Amino acid sequence: MRRIQVGSALSAFGLGFTVPYLYVYVAQVRGLGSVTAGLVLAVFAVAALIVLPFAGRAIVSRGALPVLIGSLVAAAGGSLALGLSAGAGTVLLSAALLGAGQAVMQPALATLVVDCSSTASRTRAFATQFFLQNLGLGVGGLIGGHLVDPTRPSSFTLLFSIQAAMFVLLTGLMATTRLPRAGLPDGSPEEVPAVKADWRSLMRNRAMVWLCVLGFVLFFACYGQFESGLSAYGVEAAGISTSTLGTALAANTAVIVLAQFLVLRFVERRRRSRVIAAVGLLWTFAWAVAGFSGLADVSQAVATVSFISVYALFGLGEALLSPTLAPLVADLAPTGLAGQYNSAFALVKQLALAIGPAVGGPMGASLHGPYVVLMMVFCVGMAGLAIMLERRLTPAQNHPYAWRSRIVAQGAPASPPAAPVGADA
Repeated sequence: MRRIQVGSALSAFGLGFTVPYLYVYVAQVRGLGSVTAGLVLAVFAVAALIVLPFAGRAIVSRGALPVLIGSLVAAAGGSLALGLSAGAGTVLLSAALLGAGQAVMQPALATLVVDCSSTASRTRAFATQFFLQNLGLGVGGLIGGHLVDPTRPSSFTLLFSIQAAMFVLLTGLMATTRLPRAGLPDGSPEEVPAVKADWRSLMRNRAMVWLCVLGFVLFFACYGQFESGLSAYGVEAAGISTSTLGTALAANTAVIVLAQFLVLRFVERRRRSRVIAAVGLLWTFAWAVAGFSGLADVSQAVATVSFISVYALFGLGEALLSPTLAPLVADLAPTGLAGQYNSAFALVKQLALAIGPAVGGPMGASLHGPYVVLMMVFCVGMAGLAIMLERRLTPAQNHPYAWRSRIVAQGAPASPPAAPVGADA
């Protein structure tokens, strides 16, 4: 498990190391213009949308570890090629390879966390993963920002080369990792029945479908707005400077890092559906604060502090969700199909991250009032969807802490029975 968590941190470090500087690199350093730079960012999302439907099937049939190693090799090649590319065609192809590799890493790593954890330890394992990923993103962005110099193309070549070396190092680390026998927590010799990744079976799992709809709303109203609609709103409506935007993002990361393990015990002892609903209400309040910072007649200092607090409130919500959503996806998956379910949820996230900026960017820049109201509606809808999801979850899926406590008190083993393939949860 320690190697997998280190892998999560290193993969996030690589993402934060280069992605914030892609636009400057393509548009200015390579002189390919803003249109090509925009296409490169779009290629990242498109590549993820293309490969993720196949990633789940590959993880189920081949195993999460081989798929992760393959994605690391692809990402390393794409990163190195991107640093050496000078033409639009090679830049786009390199970005597609890097984007596809990074997209597949996430469900593969999540499935490895599931394989190496029990139901009892899974919440803490995913909380640790999210903590390390955010730490890696923050440190990667900080170091990358001090290495690059737009007047020296060689500094960007060095940046992408270091990222490629990081992925190669991670490949070696994962290739020497020994995994426990998946699905056999008691060490019994029986084999797990063979399963087949089938999207029709997943669609028959009503709880998972409902969670995917909820996930789209959640990612659209939060992650899909961070670097597009919300930042545009801050600059245009609240008069926020670009340096303040950086401070707001730093506040978001700081709250996640500081609060992650402080809220863990609270989350473990609550129903997962209620935690998600509470985050929806918290984020509704955050968007109300955003409206205050940009629409109310207040001083610039008050607007600035209010806007930074919005990102901090989002960070608190993320800290509450990280030990909630990923373990819930894992618990909804039938035995052997965690890889497909993780990939499906990652695909939903990518869809939200692709559509969110397209909708939120223009609205945040020009339609300030309607933009804030729309996001508040989405967050209230998120809370309502979470409450309705509760009716589709079993006690073991929605409140595993209480379920285990009750089972242990009765003297039975504290691990839920495996869900049948394709069953409604």
